[in-house]
Amino acid sequence: MGFSRREILKGMGAAGLTPLLVSAGCSSSDGGSDPTALPDDLPEYTWDGPLGSMSMFEHGVASGDPLSDGVIIWTRVSSEVPGSVDVWWEMALDEAFTQRTAQGETTAEAASDFTVKVDVPGLVWGRNYFYRFFAEGRQSPIGRTRLAPKGSDATKLRFGVCSCANYGFGYFHGYRHMAERADLDAILHLGDYFYEYPDGTSPSPGEQLRPVLPEKETVTLEDYRIRLGYYRKDPDLQECHRQHPFIVVWDDHETANNSWMGGAENHDPETEGPWEQRVAEARQAFFEWIPIREEGNANKELYRTLKYGDLADIIMLDTRIEGREEQGTLPTIDPESPNNPENIISAEQEAWLQEQLTSSTAKWRILGNQVVMSLWQFVDPRSGKITYANEDQWNGYPVGRTRLMEFLRDNEVSNVVVVTGDVHSSWGMDVTVGDGSYDEATGEGAVAVEFVAPGITSPLEISQRIVDAFTNQGPHIYYSESMRTGYLVLDVQADKVQSDWYLLDGVGENEGNEQLDASWAVLDATAHIVEMDSPEAPSADSPPLAT
Repeated sequence: MGFSRREILKGMGAAGLTPLLVSAGCSSSDGGSDPTALPDDLPEYTWDGPLGSMSMFEHGVASGDPLSDGVIIWTRVSSEVPGSVDVWWEMALDEAFTQRTAQGETTAEAASDFTVKVDVPGLVWGRNYFYRFFAEGRQSPIGRTRLAPKGSDATKLRFGVCSCANYGFGYFHGYRHMAERADLDAILHLGDYFYEYPDGTSPSPGEQLRPVLPEKETVTLEDYRIRLGYYRKDPDLQECHRQHPFIVVWDDHETANNSWMGGAENHDPETEGPWEQRVAEARQAFFEWIPIREEGNANKELYRTLKYGDLADIIMLDTRIEGREEQGTLPTIDPESPNNPENIISAEQEAWLQEQLTSSTAKWRILGNQVVMSLWQFVDPRSGKITYANEDQWNGYPVGRTRLMEFLRDNEVSNVVVVTGDVHSSWGMDVTVGDGSYDEATGEGAVAVEFVAPGITSPLEISQRIVDAFTNQGPHIYYSESMRTGYLVLDVQADKVQSDWYLLDGVGENEGNEQLDASWAVLDATAHIVEMDSPEAPSADSPPLAT
């Protein structure tokens, strides 16, 4: 049975609770008065040499890691002239660039695969920005980006949430649908942005629909660059980047399948070289091609926090490489075994995470997480013995997982929402400690909620029989769907966070129609999801998309 938002708020009032009611009309495009005048002395771009290649900007443009006063803008140049390339950039309040706000020049060089990233400072929250690049007389596509709010400026945020885009095994319809949503503040990409497998290869069932380059498995820096460049020519991914800033973290396939800090399931040091070198080169290519802020990040760590004013802290984790011990070898885990690996993140990242959680003054703490944090379990009907499933998830590290769950509970860290990818399926769950304290009737005993986004295209891996078993034996699991790809829209307001799952009818070239499949939400000061009877309405005052 579903409940409307009005019914839930009415029930809260009857129970003596007072939710903070906010206007749904103030989104992150609506920051009020404009405190700074536009500069009037910005130079204009000029070029008196021969025109460069018509495919100069064939990989498009992108933006990412927005702050309240700055954002990363990105492009790559494909010049036919050897050597470095001078690149001009500019930002404006309008798509015609009559109200320019910032301008500068940089250089694209072979050392960074001719990609350029500019961390544009001095911007103003509440404005809608457009940006473009020039090189050798050629102009890039025009990108659109948005800043994070500051303070109490925003009362509503909306994020597209996605993961797992296997190019060869489907068309990127999910990216296209998110590109068409004008009211998204950013895209949270939770990993498996690309896949490392050779052309025509996937460990999951499914038919290859289109080829991918390089044809070999990506192992070297050049391999990873070629694969990323091939992905970024896809028109749907390119358009999604053009319309929205991305906040990205990696999972395993950006290096190698089922990776951990010391190796991976399909990495052979004898034929593929040292694991440390492969990770370093994969990391370099990833930071070249993804609009991630690098200043002050000499080690290129991916865990970081993006603050969205008083409403939300977006805390991105790296549960894949940084500090992860090697996974167990069995598909089920005895949580009481002394042989289980302990840590899925390092002590340093765990201390950082604890500090981010306890020092946050935002209404909501949203964890961008790679692998499922909630329990997938089997219960022996005779003995009641519980075993966990999937050694690659938080399940496979019971001591470290329990430590985090108890930290949330003992420190009374509230309003934690975990968004997760990786498993090519959709889930809505309460995150429990796993010590028998959870009350399925009320949700008491949960410490967070988890919304799992499906894959963009990656072949489905979990049979319905297994999904049913997890759901039947996991009273904290309320929603599951394992047959379709898609994405979710995460709507954040002071009184609730709602997840609306949009799933596709297929990933073939002529498929990709989307349909709302489910809507679940968590209310302020609770850690228990409730079903909603309709998706959250889009923001009424969203700025127009770039044309």
